[in-house]
Amino acid sequence: MLHDLNTYVVGRLLLAAVLGGVVGLERELRHKPAGLRTNMLIGLGAALFTVVSYEMASTVGGDHTRIAAQIIPGIGFIGAGVVLRERGAILGITSAATIFVVASVGMACGAGMPVTAIFTTLLMLAALVFLGAVEDRLGLHTRLLTFRITAPNTPDMIPRVRQIVGAMGIETRTWQSSKADQSLVVEFDAEVTAPQERDLLERLGAAHAQIEARALR
Repeated sequence: MLHDLNTYVVGRLLLAAVLGGVVGLERELRHKPAGLRTNMLIGLGAALFTVVSYEMASTVGGDHTRIAAQIIPGIGFIGAGVVLRERGAILGITSAATIFVVASVGMACGAGMPVTAIFTTLLMLAALVFLGAVEDRLGLHTRLLTFRITAPNTPDMIPRVRQIVGAMGIETRTWQSSKADQSLVVEFDAEVTAPQERDLLERLGAAHAQIEARALR
């Protein structure tokens, strides 16, 4: 009953699962969608489909790429599932691209190309880990954040906050203001880098202190 399972098939499936798991672990540690188990299963499934495609073509005839070719559109559905639209921003593109590449790594394992699969996995980890760190350090990576400032209800509060945001060249996605007791709450969403976030918080803090100082006079 186990005549179809041999050392080569086991090795290919295990390698695909390990490589997918390594990439998934990086995603898991960064609290991103499609983590350890998801990427491991995607790599394993892509490898198995590739092996089955070759074996069926050899056994019953036909095109040996027919089944493997269907992996790509199938992975597209999974990738679309991790892409989210939140407050006007598109999130999860990197995770979707990671799933796509992990599937290709699994296919390489299934096709008997272990060196190519390992090299591709190393390149993928370099892009996710090292380039991600460079983006964060240089302030190239943006995040969608919600900013809220509560200050005494004065006529110049909203124009002052808008002036600060506009001077920094930050485009707000939503803008809300409400009254709470004797205070005015201004809240807005903006996609900013880490340096922009720090600078904006400092400027809003300074404006908040000035508004409170004038209100106490």
